[in-house]
Parts: sequence; structure tokens; C-alpha cells
Amino acid sequence: MTHREDMTLTSSGYYVSQEAPIHSDNPVATPKSTPPDILRCAYMEIVVTDLAASRQFYVDILGLYVTEEDDEAIYLRSTEEFIHHNLVLRKGPIAAVAAFSYRVRSAEDLDRAVEFYTELGCDVRRQENGFVKGIGDSVRVVDPLGFPYEFFYATDHVERLSWRYDLHTPGELVRLDHFNQVTPDVPRAVRHYQDLGFRVTEDIQDDEGTVYAAWMRRKPTVHDTAATGGDGPRMHHVAFATHEKHNILAICDKLGALRRSDAIERGPGRHGVSNAFYLYLRDPDGHRVEIYTQDYYTGDPDNPVVTWDVHDNQRRDWWGTPVVPSWYTDASLVLDLDGNPQPVIARTDSSEMAVTIGADGFSYTRADEGEKSMPEYKQGEYKLGHQL
Repeated sequence: MTHREDMTLTSSGYYVSQEAPIHSDNPVATPKSTPPDILRCAYMEIVVTDLAASRQFYVDILGLYVTEEDDEAIYLRSTEEFIHHNLVLRKGPIAAVAAFSYRVRSAEDLDRAVEFYTELGCDVRRQENGFVKGIGDSVRVVDPLGFPYEFFYATDHVERLSWRYDLHTPGELVRLDHFNQVTPDVPRAVRHYQDLGFRVTEDIQDDEGTVYAAWMRRKPTVHDTAATGGDGPRMHHVAFATHEKHNILAICDKLGALRRSDAIERGPGRHGVSNAFYLYLRDPDGHRVEIYTQDYYTGDPDNPVVTWDVHDNQRRDWWGTPVVPSWYTDASLVLDLDGNPQPVIARTDSSEMAVTIGADGFSYTRADEGEKSMPEYKQGEYKLGHQL
């Protein structure tokens, strides 16, 4: 890790440094093979148990556009997308995630993906006609962390609907923004994804160097994926972006009007990490969906890494609003390439929930005052058993 004395404390309360301040004591081996050149997160394939209920949630309520559908699957995209889909809803017996899918720069990168993961001894499968509709030659792997990853280049093009204002809704979802993965060993995950060319933009640590979460990007935003510390491998959330904060508020109003406010798990609010405005929803199967807007550009080669103190109560919500326990504990199962749920491994490092809102946890608003900077009613909100 980068020690605090080697970081710069900013006037906003977080630290910055010029290196990714994370070190793994148990790294995945770095392959000699060249990794595939990843452009961006492109789509997620999730398994749902009730296709009609999921369609109502994602299409009728959230306003994603149907590219095509049949009795077994629905292919959805956001307004600005021109590739076939950003989300696949596939009917199945167990709610889970079948693939975190990334687009690569060229067809040759699929060869590189095969070589890279074969060298690591992973389960690697390639399908010339794709694993789903609308996607061509693809490689799927179970990565060393247990996640089902896909890489593709060829895809069917569809109409970009940015100019179809007659179709837009007040809560318009314009693009897929990122994934979030739950893993028991965050430094190990970071080290492996750095081998794939991801760069760390932000993280959460404590004074002892325990890493609770890290945000990593390929496109020049805060992240394409994040590693959240917890029992895993599991999927924490998939995130779609809106243009403005008012779009998120419109989604909340719509859910309230439809008497579906129980789908709102957390928010709306503003993150400290990423500086983005956010809303977390749960779909009919419990899959978590974030609606997200207004993070910042990270494309410069010397873009500083932001490190947050785990006890800073503004890291997760800039306004200091408590994080509900389910946000820390609940996540979706992920599948292997045969459709079987991956075993979940318990995290042995400290839990972010325990150290901040557990029985002995604490948070602060002003670091020099410690938890005394929090009024009694705010301290109570952060303790389990006092949140109801």
C-alpha cells in the first residue's frame, strides 16, 4: 500500500497519490501472454426466475428498450447504445449472473484472451457465433477469482435512440456504466485486474492498510468494475447512467406512484467515492441495479488515485446518510460456464459494515474529533439495532 505519509490530504477529506495504493500478499500469477485490450464494460447476462416480472421492472418501469425477445430471453439496451444490448434477462431456475461482458478493441484480442486465461489454467471456452443473440465470436472464462467473464468484438448494430425524444422518459437510462463485484480478497482482485490493464481510480482503506473496496476503469470514467470486499464471488450491482440528477428523482417519483417504492434499497444520494449521484434498486429477483450520474474524467496518465478512510462517514454518502445493512450483505450468485452456482468463499479480512456500523464500529464527520464529531442521533443511526 501507499502509506498515509506518502499521500496528500485534500481539503475535501480524502487522500491522493500517484500509485495504486494496494499490495496483494496472495497475487494471481501474472501471465506472460499479452492480455486482451478491453474497451469498456458492455453488457451483463443475468438469470431471472420470472421473465414477465423482470420485463415489467426493466422495460415498463426503468424504460430500457427491447432489442428482441422470445419466451426464454429478453435483450435490452439503453438510449445511447448502438450495439445489440446492454442487458440480457434469461429465464432460469436460480437468480444469478451468467456473464460480465467486455468489448475488446479487435478480433485479435479474442486470441489474446484465450492465451491469457489458458496460461492461468482457467476454464476457457470460445464460440464463433457467440453465446447470446447479437454477439459474434466470443470467449467466456471463469477467471481466477471465480467470476464468469466474456470478451467479444463482433456485434450486431442497432439504432442509437438518442434523437428519439418522442420515446424518452423523465428517468431515461442512457448507457451502461459499470459492474461491481463482491470478492473476499480485494487486493488480490485488484492485482489481477491490473494485469488485464485496469487502473485503480479510488479505494477505501483503514490506517492498517486493510482494503475494503477499489474502483477500476478501462474507459476514462471512475470505473468499469469495482471490487467490493465480502463473501464471494458474487455480483453486487450493475449500473446504468442517466444524464442528470433529476432523472434519478423522476425514477423515485415513478416508483412511488406505482406503489413500488419497496424496490428502492438506498438513496437517492451523492457518493463521496466517485462523486456521483446514485440510487440503488432491487429487481424482482433481488438483483441490485444502480442508477448513476455525474462522476468525473479519469483519462489522463497521471490521474491521481483517491483513497478514502473507511471510518469517514461521507465516503459512501457525501451527505452522511447511513448505509442500510442489506447493501453490505446481499449480492447475487454468479454461475460457472455450465450454469452452476459458484461456491461462495467467506471474507476473512475486516468487514466494512462491522468496522463502521457494527457493535464496536465507528464513523466520523471530522477526523480530528473522531466519533464525537457525530451527534448522538447520528451515532445511533450507524449502529445495528438502532436503524429501525
